[in-house]
Amino acid sequence: MKGFDARFLERYRERRAADAAGTPVPAPPPRAPHAPVRAALPFRPAGGAAKAVRILGVDTSLRSTGLAVIEVEGARMDFVDCRPIRNPSRLTLPECLANIAETLERYIDEFRPDEVAMEGIFFCKNARTSLVLGHARGVVVATCARRKLPMAEYPPARVKQAVTGTGRATKDQMQRMMQRVFGLPELPQEDSADALAIALAHAHSRRLAALRR
Repeated sequence: MKGFDARFLERYRERRAADAAGTPVPAPPPRAPHAPVRAALPFRPAGGAAKAVRILGVDTSLRSTGLAVIEVEGARMDFVDCRPIRNPSRLTLPECLANIAETLERYIDEFRPDEVAMEGIFFCKNARTSLVLGHARGVVVATCARRKLPMAEYPPARVKQAVTGTGRATKDQMQRMMQRVFGLPELPQEDSADALAIALAHAHSRRLAALRR
């Protein structure tokens, strides 16, 4: 503030002297233009431009595991693909697990995700259902671990809250929200929609983490 006051007084004295002499006051030198303000973009590496990141979302079950890939770059999120892994009822448990592993391997080869997000463990009243789901989850975790893909898990209620605003959203609401968010021409299959929602929740989580840094 002292420097500002000194410049102000100097300019005031120049003006008084010029008025007394009847000479015009020289115009002050033009100010340098301000640098443009750039909005902070999420997922921007510290050393350069934002890098596109592909996120694989997985909604695990034995008979219909949902897979989805989205691509995130800065504030932009694009739909890449979604589909279920179907296991007909005639297949045995080992055959279902082998099909999940093999199909997931091919899917990773095709779309080359950088990170994986999947639904976390949740409470099941039926012990057998919980055990079967644990087998399927183990296959997915092991397959992604072999490919050195970083993984994150999210509780179902948190995923629903992140993409619909309520932790009690129905399957139909999740499908319609994913269709709307990504501009899909038709409703995605329900397990694929859940996988999309999981990938989207992970993208939101990454964004918040980047903004806190």
